[in-house]
Amino acid sequence: MERKRLPDYLKRGIVDTEKTKLVRSILKDKCLNTVCEAARCPNKAECYAKNTATFLILGNICTRNCRFCNISGGTPEPVDKQEPSKVARAIKELGLKYAVITSVTRDDLPLQGADMFAQVIVETKRLIPGIKIEVLTPDFEGIEDLIDIVVDASPDVFNHNIETVQRLYSKARPLAQYERSLNFLKHIKERNADMITKSGLMVGLGETFDELEQTFKDLSDVNCDIVTVGQYMQPSKRHLEVEKYYTPKDFKVVQELANNAGIKQIVASGLVRSSYRAFETYETSSAK
Repeated sequence: MERKRLPDYLKRGIVDTEKTKLVRSILKDKCLNTVCEAARCPNKAECYAKNTATFLILGNICTRNCRFCNISGGTPEPVDKQEPSKVARAIKELGLKYAVITSVTRDDLPLQGADMFAQVIVETKRLIPGIKIEVLTPDFEGIEDLIDIVVDASPDVFNHNIETVQRLYSKARPLAQYERSLNFLKHIKERNADMITKSGLMVGLGETFDELEQTFKDLSDVNCDIVTVGQYMQPSKRHLEVEKYYTPKDFKVVQELANNAGIKQIVASGLVRSSYRAFETYETSSAK
């Protein structure tokens, strides 16, 4: 079957400025990874131009191999124990007010990387008073003690992506569980009722509006504060094919479904990704 062509409204031009070169230079100097590069994010140039990036800790090899993700699966390299201080220094050099930290899944580690998330948060807040930090973590296999390690380090926003509707889990992320991710988000609020929680999902994998509505209801039931929804784009021929490209009109329907389901803040459009304009979204949410 012929691959669907990317609509013009989802295309981004190549932008390279002194600011984007500076960001890449700092990341290279600190030997750091970003999800912007690893996942081929379409908003990379815009974010780099604003002196921001989503830091990818714990290497760039994932112990899982979700069929929608461009990050490679396989056997990860050993953990860089200096990574928390490297990330903190890079954030300071970039002059960020808001930083997003994510990681590959590391099921191979005793604490699955939860301790490294905590160290990055603590070290960055020590080095840069007033910095706001959002974390986007794997599911830690639903182990509550590991979730608590990150919650207790006091990130300003705790993000864990539901990714897709329940029916498509076996197809898109066979090593994950829909209910596990919902319970993950629920537990964050049980541990710290004041913490802002966030989740995101892709559309275009074959889900229906009814399934999206149910997903929004499920996220609302666990008191998820912010939900992001963006168009899935096939990274390569070996990844899942796009079943549908949502139009701007479709995304308005998505927003209405989320609002009606009780989601407090929904950010939905073709190029939205989990950390896209995360600072602006946080400011809006924290002001409510």
